[in-house]
Amino acid sequence: QIFPQINKHALFYVNIFIGQPPVPMFAAMDTGSSLLWVQCSPCPGCSCIFYPSRSSSYATLPCDSEKCRYLRHAYCTPNNECMYLQGYGIGLSSSGILSTEQLTFQTSDEGTMRVEDAVFGCGQSTNEEFALSGVFGLGFDRVSLVSQLNSSFSYCIGRLHDSNYLHNKLILGQGAIIDEGDATPLQVIGGLYYVTLEAISVEGIMLDINPSIFRRDDSDGGVIIDTGTDSTWLVKDAYEALRDAVIITVDRSLMRSYSESNKLCYYGIMSPELALGIDSMFHQPRADTFCMAVNPTIIDDQHMKYSLIGTTAQQNYNVGYDIGRKQMTFQMMDCEFLDD
Repeated sequence: QIFPQINKHALFYVNIFIGQPPVPMFAAMDTGSSLLWVQCSPCPGCSCIFYPSRSSSYATLPCDSEKCRYLRHAYCTPNNECMYLQGYGIGLSSSGILSTEQLTFQTSDEGTMRVEDAVFGCGQSTNEEFALSGVFGLGFDRVSLVSQLNSSFSYCIGRLHDSNYLHNKLILGQGAIIDEGDATPLQVIGGLYYVTLEAISVEGIMLDINPSIFRRDDSDGGVIIDTGTDSTWLVKDAYEALRDAVIITVDRSLMRSYSESNKLCYYGIMSPELALGIDSMFHQPRADTFCMAVNPTIIDDQHMKYSLIGTTAQQNYNVGYDIGRKQMTFQMMDCEFLDD
């Protein structure tokens, strides 16, 4: 089971048990990175800390280990321990010791699944604003947990902003729902998951967007599936086409709100009468205002060539990742059906 946490950003947390004896920890589910890490002692100012000295199954990895050599950003301590540095696109980072540990997961039939000697980061330093107890990286590379677990997984995201909805799920390895729904080609590049986006429609009308702007060319661009962000981020031309279509459709019935800077917002509440895929396209920052949960991909005032599809757009879908067959599936459903 995965749990949403709603503050400035909406993230889903995976409940894992780490070490021997097992200690419960929560880590944010992120397909936009590959490393699993948790806050470890010593970590000044950190909360929800794992104490490796209390676990009989904990071990550090040396600098000359194969896993350490696979890391993109690693360096050695005077004790020959492998130190990792994991950065994120929003200016946050975590660093610590690359280690191995026993992981235990609860299964849907109330049993457990155990992973021995799983590679993870024992975080000892993070940004002060990085208020997370850990990140469950679901990207695919040689140090990722996904690469140790049969190269497949699936998750079902229900109601992102409903903390009482208890049916969101992550399934790792065997049992992952990867053959149901509509399939699309999947590319894994640099540990990230790229899909082919052909078109965007509003009220059944295809927008006038050249599909070539979604393609990855010359090691740049493309469309990435990312559960580490709640919003969707589109390249400039696609965003402007979608924004203009929403304005034409919604402006005729609702009053614009300018309470959220640089966002398209309206007074009112989200309701099915919008008929614009309200769950996947809008979010409600306050009781009397809702905003489009789609942004232009801009970093430091520069328009980027890539797009990101976040968790808001993935609501009410089971998403399957079959890395071996290079295929991703999307099946619209109420996640409660997976409880049986």
